[in-house]
Amino acid sequence: MTELLGTPGLRGLLAEPERALVALDFDGTLSPIVADPEAARAHPAVLPALRRLAPRVGTVAILTGRPAEVAVRNGGFAGAEGLDGLIVLGHYGAERWDASTGRVTADPPPPGVAAVRAELPGLLKDLAAPEGTWIEDKDRSLAVHTRRAADPDGALDLLRAPLAALAERTGLQVEPGHYVLELRPPGVDKGAALRGLARERRARGVLYAGDDLGDLPAFRAARGLGGCTVVVGDPPRPELEALADTAVPSPAELAQLLGGLAAALG
Repeated sequence: MTELLGTPGLRGLLAEPERALVALDFDGTLSPIVADPEAARAHPAVLPALRRLAPRVGTVAILTGRPAEVAVRNGGFAGAEGLDGLIVLGHYGAERWDASTGRVTADPPPPGVAAVRAELPGLLKDLAAPEGTWIEDKDRSLAVHTRRAADPDGALDLLRAPLAALAERTGLQVEPGHYVLELRPPGVDKGAALRGLARERRARGVLYAGDDLGDLPAFRAARGLGGCTVVVGDPPRPELEALADTAVPSPAELAQLLGGLAAALG
């Protein structure tokens, strides 16, 4: 927290907290990374920290590549006391869940998603993808994980070009992450989502925290909005660290930082 206190972005947030936007990634940021994404849950210290912070700032939002409902469930956000204004933007901003209504709103996914869903299993079989490679169906996108493979880097190298070709043929794009390649609609990213939410909420101070390559657009957007950024990880991704005002090693330490921010706001 002390590293942030002197940054221009945080000074703006502290000056007008009622117009501040605090936006946070979920996996690897609020939740520790686990082998099975379905088992990911927010660190126990996160919810209490958010409940302390939310009444003291204009907007708290979760910005994730997951479906919004999954992040809400895995974070324990639905019905949480003090988080009645929480916003969860899922699928990089293509979906939105508002705690005030408890509903998800979204446009239908493009047809390329269904085409990839149909073709991807056969493609992995034809490529003899290593054991431990698996598909996560996120409804509006599909992700191929290699974390469970004996050689996750080698598996990624095998899949990069074929998945890029599949994405191009179906009108999607490939988003790389930590031992994952995600095929999703183009023109949707966390940077655009963060800028859109900042405009909607007329935010004057912005803080964004994330841990992986999918957060890069949001880091750039936060910096462009005059805000501050926090990278989570041990070690942190160097691409994010280069744009970060401070780094914390894990979701537990991020929760401490958020609690410290709440304390600084009184």
